Amino acid sequence: MTATASTARVATRHQHECRKLFTYPKYWAECFGTAPYLPMSRAEMDELGWDSCDIILVTADAYVDHPSFGMAVVGRLLEAQGFRVGIISQPAWHDKSDFMRLGQPNLFFGVTGGNMDSLINRYTADLRLRSDDAYTPNGEAGKRPDRSVIVYSQRCREAYYDTPIVIGGIEASLRRIAQYDYWSDQVRRSILIDSNADILLYGNAERALTELAHEISTGKPVSECWDLRGTAMVVDHAPEGWTEIDSTRIDWPSKIDKMPNPYEYHNTSANGELEEAPTACGEAPQQTAANTDEPQAVRIIPLPLQRQYDFDPATSYIRLPSFSKVTNDPALYAHASRVLHQEANPFNAKTLVQKHDTKDIWVNPPPIPLDTEEMDWIFDLPYQRRPHPSYGNARIPAYDMIKTSVNIMRGCFGGCTFCSITEHEGRIIQSRSEDSVIREIEKIRDQVPGFTGTISDLGGPTANMYKLNCKSPKIQKSCKRLSCVYPNICQHLNTDHSPTTQLYRRARAVPGVKRIAIASGLRYDLALRDPEYVEELVTHHVGGYLKIAPEHSENKTLDKMMKPSINAYDEFKKLFDKFSKRAGKEQYLIPYFIAAHPGCDEEDMLNLSLWLKTHNFKPDQVQTFYPSPMALATAMYYSQKNPLQKVRYKSEQVTICRDLDDRRLQKAFLRYHDEKNWPMLREALDRLGRSDLIGTGKQHLIPPPERKTAAGGLKRKSGRRKAQRRRH
Repeated sequence: MTATASTARVATRHQHECRKLFTYPKYWAECFGTAPYLPMSRAEMDELGWDSCDIILVTADAYVDHPSFGMAVVGRLLEAQGFRVGIISQPAWHDKSDFMRLGQPNLFFGVTGGNMDSLINRYTADLRLRSDDAYTPNGEAGKRPDRSVIVYSQRCREAYYDTPIVIGGIEASLRRIAQYDYWSDQVRRSILIDSNADILLYGNAERALTELAHEISTGKPVSECWDLRGTAMVVDHAPEGWTEIDSTRIDWPSKIDKMPNPYEYHNTSANGELEEAPTACGEAPQQTAANTDEPQAVRIIPLPLQRQYDFDPATSYIRLPSFSKVTNDPALYAHASRVLHQEANPFNAKTLVQKHDTKDIWVNPPPIPLDTEEMDWIFDLPYQRRPHPSYGNARIPAYDMIKTSVNIMRGCFGGCTFCSITEHEGRIIQSRSEDSVIREIEKIRDQVPGFTGTISDLGGPTANMYKLNCKSPKIQKSCKRLSCVYPNICQHLNTDHSPTTQLYRRARAVPGVKRIAIASGLRYDLALRDPEYVEELVTHHVGGYLKIAPEHSENKTLDKMMKPSINAYDEFKKLFDKFSKRAGKEQYLIPYFIAAHPGCDEEDMLNLSLWLKTHNFKPDQVQTFYPSPMALATAMYYSQKNPLQKVRYKSEQVTICRDLDDRRLQKAFLRYHDEKNWPMLREALDRLGRSDLIGTGKQHLIPPPERKTAAGGLKRKSGRRKAQRRRH
């Protein structure tokens, strides 16, 4: 890392006021105008009059020019800044030739794995190959490699060695530091190391990408953009004058004496021996004539002592346990995960640093969220709202699913431990204006072929967090809560759903729109705070069924998920049924549940199956916990520690279900009504001492096994006939 940037420059970049995305001076290539579709071939470039692309985006998804597809948003954003942007979609990755189809980009390659992580896209939670790919024409599987970002970056490097490579998207974002990899069952290095990329942009990266593109266009090397918010980079060492907060261990003694600074610089005496200049933590290192050309050592403060020292937060960083340590010590992995999630608030987060062999991964604080004006500008860019014409009549399932849906907000403050949305999009809600949403509905009506009058969704990560934010900007800037709604809804959170209610009413009134459906998952504990919203939703926007996600019935497991008690579901159901009846509609809730989540054992799953039977639920679509990179629940899965609390070697051991057969058994409890699951459930009930639940009565969970009769037929092993005789 270069150390030429002044402290003032670093402080400026870490301020909370940001330049608006649409205020940058346009790059000279804006004279070429707007492309109908971003080109995917040299022939299209020729039609546009381009001799080259300034930026080439490589993606593992089919190119759909729609604001729900990341490469379209990024491409149109860069085009609006004046750059010529080409797209290489789902290239053949076995050699470099397909990565050269548009020539060498003038500025950089942008590489993404697409809207989904490539491994989650290809494998089920049971590690079975999926038979289709929703982001590929005709749903064809096998059009993307495993670990797409790594593979694509390596091919780009082979094609044009000296061209900078910028990686981003959810696959890169969730692998910015050392992370547990479920598919190989090991901790892997930061994706920056394996991809050999120059810089990683994490989260919704419009702000970082815009600034980076303009910096590179002026001739600045990527290495000099090391302090850019929302980015991560491989560096040699920390810059001079910075303060390190040492968080590499979890067993600090109760009393810490001053310790030698391991970053001090040694001088060689005349006889060739090392002379040490003792430097205590918190004291400025002594510089000698022999090492004046070296960077000054950082000041190191042990984590427990950080409040005893004055330091500038803008020029301080937290050192996480190194890659080798988190690989060999699961408790330190859980600790690193906890620190990373605590440093997620862009208004108070510190830079994070993690050693990988001789290099450091330098992770800057998250980007400042976009305001409403910027969100509107992003969604007003000239999307065609359909797939690239080169796909002809091929069906792209993901496009079919979202082509008439509208994303009204970003982010999620729920913080569910099994979900990666918060890690990627952040906890601060970024909402569009009503006018912007209405404009998009009108564009769908006018541009989408075959529009029938139904908007399939107004939502986002959740259906009902639109314009819900902290009431106090001051409190928000200092808050480090992992969730605004767990263990209870924060008193400082605005829970007024009236902006959403008003948006629904206005959307229904758009000419040509017959129905507005809500397909995004509902955060029902929040909805309970605004019965008027629930009535509006139930009366006008539920087409018979509403998806919600209680996830489990047992508090022991729900606590590990950071989800509310099942009692909140019961309260919501009462409101739902009440307003459905008032509207004269027969409507049902469709609850979603997770099996094999960390903290969940067989007894918990048995209790959940009994809850399902009591409520007459027979779920068809059920989910087994999928350990995605960087999620808090994944840290529990790997370490058996709970990073929701301070991690200690002697702290709570979390129950983990790792064996595939055990995971399938937990899933079978959710589908207790499926006769294919009965043999394994009978064995489990016997083992749990609950064979009393095997029978044919209403109080039983599953029937007994059938046995062959003397005539070769089958009958149940039950006392049904004796019971009938007793009744008569």
